[in-house]
Amino acid sequence: MRHTFYFLTPLILIAVGLVGYYYSSDWLWSYTVLIPLAFIGFYNRVQRSHTILRNFPLLGYFRYFFEMISPEIQQYFIERSTDGKPYSRNHRALVYRRAKNVNDTHPFGTQMDINNDHYEALRHSIYATPPVKEFPRVTIGSSKCGQPYSASILNISAMSFGALSKNAVRALNGGAKKGGFYHNTGEGGVSDYHLAEGGDLVWQIGTGYFGCRTPEGDFSPELFAEKAANPVVKMIELKISQGAKPGHGGVLPAIKNNEEIARIRGVEPHTMIISPPGHKNIRGPEDLLYFIQNLRELSKGKPVGFKLCVGRTEEFIALVQKMKALEIWPDFITVDGAEGGTGAAPLEFSDSVGLPLEPALIFVHSTLLKYGLRDEVKVIASGKVLTAFSILRMKALGADICNSARAFMFSLGCIQALRCNTNDCPTGVATQNAMLTKGLVVTDKIDRVYYFHHNTIHAVLELLGACGLSHTEEITIDMFVKGDEMVALTNRYFPDSVLNRVDE
Repeated sequence: MRHTFYFLTPLILIAVGLVGYYYSSDWLWSYTVLIPLAFIGFYNRVQRSHTILRNFPLLGYFRYFFEMISPEIQQYFIERSTDGKPYSRNHRALVYRRAKNVNDTHPFGTQMDINNDHYEALRHSIYATPPVKEFPRVTIGSSKCGQPYSASILNISAMSFGALSKNAVRALNGGAKKGGFYHNTGEGGVSDYHLAEGGDLVWQIGTGYFGCRTPEGDFSPELFAEKAANPVVKMIELKISQGAKPGHGGVLPAIKNNEEIARIRGVEPHTMIISPPGHKNIRGPEDLLYFIQNLRELSKGKPVGFKLCVGRTEEFIALVQKMKALEIWPDFITVDGAEGGTGAAPLEFSDSVGLPLEPALIFVHSTLLKYGLRDEVKVIASGKVLTAFSILRMKALGADICNSARAFMFSLGCIQALRCNTNDCPTGVATQNAMLTKGLVVTDKIDRVYYFHHNTIHAVLELLGACGLSHTEEITIDMFVKGDEMVALTNRYFPDSVLNRVDE
């Protein structure tokens, strides 16, 4: 191709010159395009960085263009309604309709293959009842807690200001305020935008201690106590690990780390911020439990828990055993599945580290039950929770309540463009680009966050009514079946290997 370029370029330039000279001088205007293209082509022949452009001096750019728009081509023209990763078109559309408070029904029957191994169904009752009116709530706070909190069964999972735009954070918090559910701050700290709308907050403390750190990056008890005293901070969550990248610190790209975010986090602006992979002063179960006890005391008795993606099960068993021995335990544990994640992570961590939510949830629930701590410690499920069915399934597997991040991003208008880590989010959700952020109208999105939550909980109550039940506490795993065999899901979700592991 490059030999063709060398032959055609001079030929075209000469031909245009001759036509312009003998027939019409208007043709000479084409040189404003042709000459720059010729320079670009000859430059690409001598540059050493891109083999494609050396071999195809101009046509090579089409490769980069189509690569750039390939997610859009895939989403708009190729994928079916049940395709799409990590969320299908049907699931995204469901959130959009519920967020807009419009008809969320689905026409002409299911598009799922209900005879394969992955299909799951809820066993309804022939004695169905109308859905109850009162939304279910769960009280979080053990016997060690002085300020228990009544939580919704669906809440906003951890997403930091920095990963999300200021308008997205305000809209999420305003929706939480209007709907009576909580908003997890993410490890980036409590920003002004988390406080602007007055919604309930769960303050997440990560390994970087953003918002409560010393200049050296250590935990500051004084700063923590000051901010934890804010009445909108209802609970404290210590992040041990997260589903997207367990064992890897959070990543804030330099392009997102502006002066405002740096001030909130207590770091240098315009630098990439990678949180440590673990807490420097936590090297064993005793360290973790004493730190939790310290946080509870500093926050004047507010519920304190930790979030983790389960890896080595023996470490969690040892931790629960130490809880029993020391009589120190958290008020809640958030179990994050390896399928979770809203921001940037190395591909190997996203794809290949950590347990999925379902077996991890079963394991945590069963372990706490065995050691007599299940009544003290509430369990929160986090990982691809989006539909009413998924909420009930998490409850049946051992969760008390659920957190969701990406579902609430969809309610803000996220289109799954997969550009969360580039600062180019086209919907203004996951970006610090001021022009893109302005496109997200806070007042409008507050309503959408509220309606998505409200309509999803209503759908939960409708499913419960179809089963003849009135509260999520009544749901059990034997009410779920596999569609291809119509057998109870206990065969899949409570295998002997898991139960035996807990009994060790």
